[in-house]
Amino acid sequence: LAAQHRPAVFCPLGVARQVRRCGLSEVRELDWGQSVSWRGRRLHCVRAQHFSGRMPFGRNRTLWCSWLMEASAGNIYVAGDSGLGDFFAEIGRRFSPIRLALLPIGAFEPEWFMGPVHMTPAQAVEVCAQLGAANAVAIHYGTFALADDAHEDPPARLRRALAGRQDADRFWLLPEGQG
Repeated sequence: LAAQHRPAVFCPLGVARQVRRCGLSEVRELDWGQSVSWRGRRLHCVRAQHFSGRMPFGRNRTLWCSWLMEASAGNIYVAGDSGLGDFFAEIGRRFSPIRLALLPIGAFEPEWFMGPVHMTPAQAVEVCAQLGAANAVAIHYGTFALADDAHEDPPARLRRALAGRQDADRFWLLPEGQG
């Protein structure tokens, strides 16, 4: 690939070797709390609540994380794939102001089983408040079945969680392919 078509990949600890096997060379591994400068921006690897592993014997041998990118127009937080945790308020305090947070709303049923690794739409609304994010975009739902919640459940439950809130218009549920 030509240099302009080779992406830089930032990943949590233990994942770089797998990414390099795909033929990518600009790969940087980070631990929670570490950051790196890239193209005039600062990228921070921060906590998430999940597990790692795609193979039967690889459970939790690599790290999982979320990301915060500092930007002059406002910081951007990407929770990725995370359950509810006690660290969101600290991320909000440390990186305030957060202009935009991308928060997961799907794959939460059954909650007794999925709860540690996937937040519900109502929890995503709470996390948005804990982060102090000016705006949020719903992610991690509707692409394919990961859990027992139906395809329409995450958006419907997010709408219910936002109903009557003065800040409801700041949490966006975008149609697929739009942004």
